[in-house]
Formats: sequence, C-alpha cells, structure tokens
Amino acid sequence: MDAPAPLFDTALARRRLARAGRAGYADFLIDRLAEDLDERLGAVLREFSTVLDVATPAPAAARILAARYPEARLLRLAPLPESGGGVIVGDPELLPVAPGSLDLAVSLLSFHAVNDLPGTLIQLRRALRPDGLFVGCLLGGATLTELRQSFGQAESEIEGGISPRVAPFAAVREVGALLQRAGFALPVADTDTITVRYADPFGLMRDLRAMGLTNVLTDRRRTPLRRATLLRAAEIYAERFSDPDGRVRATFEILWLSGWVPHESQQKPLRPGSARSRLADALGTVELTPTNDGGTP
Repeated sequence: MDAPAPLFDTALARRRLARAGRAGYADFLIDRLAEDLDERLGAVLREFSTVLDVATPAPAAARILAARYPEARLLRLAPLPESGGGVIVGDPELLPVAPGSLDLAVSLLSFHAVNDLPGTLIQLRRALRPDGLFVGCLLGGATLTELRQSFGQAESEIEGGISPRVAPFAAVREVGALLQRAGFALPVADTDTITVRYADPFGLMRDLRAMGLTNVLTDRRRTPLRRATLLRAAEIYAERFSDPDGRVRATFEILWLSGWVPHESQQKPLRPGSARSRLADALGTVELTPTNDGGTP
C-alpha cells in the first residue's frame, strides 16, 4: 500500500522563505511572538545550560535566548543557511540532536507546516533531558479566516468550485492532546489572537509573501490564479471584514504549547480517593449521594 502524499511541500516552503528573505522578511509577527516567548520564559525560575531554537523562520527567538541565558550553549536549527555560530541547517521532522542533550527547546511559527507534528514532538521530547522544557507556538485554526472565506466565495461565484489555499491549521485542544501523546508531563496549551489591520487586502497578501506564508500545500492548484477571482476576493474581503475607517482586519490565531519531560521532582496527581477533606465542606454545601436508580435522594 502506497504511503499518503505529504500535506506540505517542504522544499517549496524553503524556497518561498528564501525568496522572502531576499526581498526583505516581514518580521513584525515573529518579533511580537519572540517578545511573548521572553515573557513566558521569564516565569520559569530556573536556568538552562543547553538550549535549541527549532526552525523559527527568522533568528528572533535565538536572540531572545542568547540575552536571557548568556551562559548557555545556544543552538539553532535553521530552515536556511545563516551566519553565526551554533547554526545547523535542517528539518524539524529529522531533528539532528542526540537524545537527552537539551535542557530547553523553543520554536516559533514552524510546527504548523510540518507533515508529522506528533512525530516531531516525540523527537523533541527524546532530545530533552529529564525535567527539560519545550515552549513553542504555531498558527491555529482561526488564522486568516477572513482570507479563506473571501477566496472561497469568490471561487464559488466565478469558477464554480473551491481549491485549497490556506492550510488546515490545528485547534488548541488537538495540540494539547498531542503533547500528552508525545510523552510530555504537565502539558499546557493556550491561544492568543493577534489582529492586524491593512489599508486593503492586497497589503495582507504582500505581507504573507514577505513572511514566506503563501500556499505550499501539496494538493494546491497548479494553474495561475485568475485575475477576476483575485479582484472579487478582495472586493468580498473589503465588504465583509472592514472597520468603520475602511481598513480591513486579518486574524492570526497563535497556539502556545509547553510541556516538561517527566522527572521524579515534578508534581504528580493524587491517587483517586486519597483526599483528606470533602469538597462539600470546602464549598459550604451539602453533599448529595446518588441513589441506586441513578437519581439523588
């Protein structure tokens, strides 16, 4: 039986990112997320000796790590060649790191475009030492919902069908479950929504191109986009998603996830039935006991 085709064309994704870098990478989103990463790491009251930035599209996360942990050995798995020490060009799905060699791994805006996210998280967990930490973020399901809806309606009207243009991003519950499946302890997943406003939809499209976030789905349509479809999509976008001042909104849903490699020092859930006080007493209410027929007395 043949293996299914990968969801993403990773070679094309690297070419698109390289093109974005040559033209001037639009770093406003990755810089904002690097600041958020710094704030989250500031709440972790411990030092890390070996840290890895896993395929963040630009070196913003590496700069944060270097400033926060100046004594640590800093490594960066980069999607493209870069200057500087500690940089390895590679694929997060083929992590070139020895098992148990890291204390901390971070990744910003790269895992939404891997073909095997569960396998990537498992590799990360193996690369971290016991009590090692992973913190990362990826694009969530509400990302670019305005663009998706506008192109869907435009293609239905003009071409009589819809082609895949925006990746099927994950939901927060799904990534939380994947952390547990990968063997992380104390998993946490939460979501943040960033709204960016533009003078017109074409400004958003230019920024997506400048971030290397254009369509790299393997099952993408290979024929050029019709001009009529593009103009109709922009018209629908402006009609449905503009503010009173005429500027249009673009949503980026950010899924943050973190987890620790299990260690004996970590907190563990209590054994069922081991509580020494009743919840009813703490709440100042009466405890109701179920009857044999499933009701309450």
